[in-house]
This record gives sequence, structure tokens and C-alpha cells, in this order.
Amino acid sequence: MNRTLLILVLTALVGLMAAGGGYFYVKSSALAPGFNPQPVRFVVDPGLGVGAIASRLKTAGVMDRPLLFRVWARLTAAQAKLRAGEYQLPARASVVQVLGMLTRGKTVVRKLTIAEGLSVAEALLLVQDAEGLSGAITVIPGEGRLLPETYFYTWGETRNGLIERMIDDMNTLLAELWAARPDGFLLTSPQDALTLASIVEKETAVAAERPKIAAVFLNRLKKGMRLQSDPTVLYALTYGSGPLRRALSRTDLKTVSPYNTYRVPGLPPTPIANPGRDAIRAVIFPAKFDALYFVADGRGGHVFAKTLKEHNKNVRRWRKIERQQAQP
Repeated sequence: MNRTLLILVLTALVGLMAAGGGYFYVKSSALAPGFNPQPVRFVVDPGLGVGAIASRLKTAGVMDRPLLFRVWARLTAAQAKLRAGEYQLPARASVVQVLGMLTRGKTVVRKLTIAEGLSVAEALLLVQDAEGLSGAITVIPGEGRLLPETYFYTWGETRNGLIERMIDDMNTLLAELWAARPDGFLLTSPQDALTLASIVEKETAVAAERPKIAAVFLNRLKKGMRLQSDPTVLYALTYGSGPLRRALSRTDLKTVSPYNTYRVPGLPPTPIANPGRDAIRAVIFPAKFDALYFVADGRGGHVFAKTLKEHNKNVRRWRKIERQQAQP
């Protein structure tokens, strides 16, 4: 081997050794624990490049060398696989850990609970205020058309998209239950079932009572009696904008409104709230129950009666309980 060729070979070997040593140095640095002593919430916006992500990681206190993040991302071909979203980076997260989470798209899953009995207006306020959702609300559903549920979403999902999921879930559930209704069912449309379910939802929070209360209202409709439901009067006064924050008065019961079932026979024109699964199911499959009246029992539930005489006796008992509760 001549001298020139030997020099070229030795130079190549030194270069390879240097490159290898450099690689292992970068790798060991990328595996080293990060600087954040506590978990860090970190958001990668859509379209954000590897350089900008590295700078934000430094600002967030996760690492002190953005260049290391950029180099390791390039060496591992991760720079083209980074996914937007919200991440919960663990304490002392290394560059390797961070890149692994960002390339797998292991984002934070958020949740929003829409409680049974909220009006559409109240539910939309929760959607509006939910952290991490984007865009203005332009999808305004009709009253009762959102299914109360806990909904999971990720950072950047649109408010309209979440609302449309709630609408679709309600439509699916209502269609399934309506299709399974018993022969000779009194109500003639899914909308009527939804409307009555919203009244049942607002009348009681006791799950076991819902089929009984649904039966009472269906019995009254069958006999041509007015529903005389206090929650419909509340809706006539507020239209779902929020709680009345006072007790109903006798004057309120005379309110002129298509929602006041003390004055108007049959069902109100729309639901008065978003009923949950159990309330809708209670209307479609009511209890076999011939009561026509109910009133609060003072223990969070209701007492039922078949006759007006019996009901008036129960009402007097409830008024006595009310007076006792009002005493200091």
C-alpha cells in the first residue's frame, strides 16, 4: 500500500470514528433527563416546525438546548412525523421521550360533561367555556336535541364539531328507543317522546321514579287532563336561560304561554330541556301504574295518588313539611 493510499484510509477511519463518537454523544444527551421538575402541559399547534417546537420546549423549561432536539429529530427522521395536539410531558422528560410522544400523537384527552336536564342554552355555555376547543359556535340545535353525556375531545377540536356529536348521539338514541316502542303507544312521534321525557327529567332526579312519573303524565294525556307540570311553567318564564332562583307563585301558574301546561292541554311545543337516556327510556317504557297525581314527599322523592282526594291529602302533608322546613 503506497503512502498516499494509506493516508486516505487512515483519514476515513478517523472520520468514521469521530462520526460514531458524535452520534453516541448526541444519543446519550438525548436520553438524559430533562430539566422540568414537574409535568408540563405542552401544546403543538398545527403546522409548527421542529425548530419552533424546540424553542417552545426551552421556554417551557423542558430542555436547555433546542439544537439537541432538532439534531436528534433529524437523525431519527422524526421531524416529519411530529403531530399537533396537547401533551402532558412527564417530569424530567428527555428529548427521546418528548419526541416519542410527539410522533405517536399521545395527546391529552379532555372531557366535558353535559348533565341531564340542562337546556340547550346552558349546555352551549359549557361548550363555549370548555378549554381547548376552537372556533365560534354557529350550530344552534333545537331545545332538547343534545344528549347529556360525558364527551371526550382533544385540543383544537371545534366547538361545532362537539355540538354535532351531541346532536348525532341524541338522534341515534331516540331513533333506537322509538323503534322499540310497544304496540299501541300513546305518543305519535319521536319528538313528542322527547318533549315528555324532558318534563320527566325536570320533575325528578330519582332514577327509580322516572317510569312512574312518565306513567302519570301518559295517563293524564290519555284522559285528556292537563299535565300541570311546574317545570313547564319555569320554562315559560325563563326559556331555558337559567334557574328562576325563586319559588313559583300562584301568579306564575297563570302565565300565558304555550309552555304552561297548567293552562294549555297536551304537550308543550318543544322539549323544555335535554333529557337523559333514562328519562327517554322511561317515557317509551313507562311503569304499569294507574296513578294520576304526584307531589313531593319531603325526602327528595314523590308520593303518588290515584284520586284527587288522596292527592289533596298528600299536598296538605307536603305543605306542612314545607312550613316546618322554613322555620329557623
